[in-house]
Amino acid sequence: MGSEFEISMMGKLNFFLGLQIKQNPNGTMIHHQKYAKELIKKFKIDESKEIDIPIATTTKLDIDKPSSSVDQKLYRGMIGSLLYLTASRPDIVFSVGLCSNFNLVGYVDDDYAGFLVDRKSTSGMSHFLGSCLVSWATKKQNSVSLSTTEAEYVVAASCCAQLQWIKQ
Repeated sequence: MGSEFEISMMGKLNFFLGLQIKQNPNGTMIHHQKYAKELIKKFKIDESKEIDIPIATTTKLDIDKPSSSVDQKLYRGMIGSLLYLTASRPDIVFSVGLCSNFNLVGYVDDDYAGFLVDRKSTSGMSHFLGSCLVSWATKKQNSVSLSTTEAEYVVAASCCAQLQWIKQ
């Protein structure tokens, strides 16, 4: 690589993209301990209740009552930070995924009878996790809709099915 690029040796690699790296003769250990501690400080959750085991897979979460105020930007920041942490912590993947379900949003549109040959509508949909696009699709509907409302229902049902699949 040195023949193609100008490189210099700066010593052992200790940190890379939030990962701590410890090298020894037996192998290399990679962890997020410093990153996790920074998250605890950043989101001010150092006084929160601790648990010893991951959340049970039978746990069901529900949306809070409309009267309770949630800072969506803060919540999305927490989920995004925790999603990055799951790369080295497979034990929290289920819990983070469960919490991230409340950030998943879908948008749809269609052009009623837009395809002039058979008068079928074309559906378009996009799915976002927070502000990040995670999936999008466009396709001709399988049936001929008799109204714009029916065409919208068809694409909305398809979008909901896709959202459910992503959640699983």
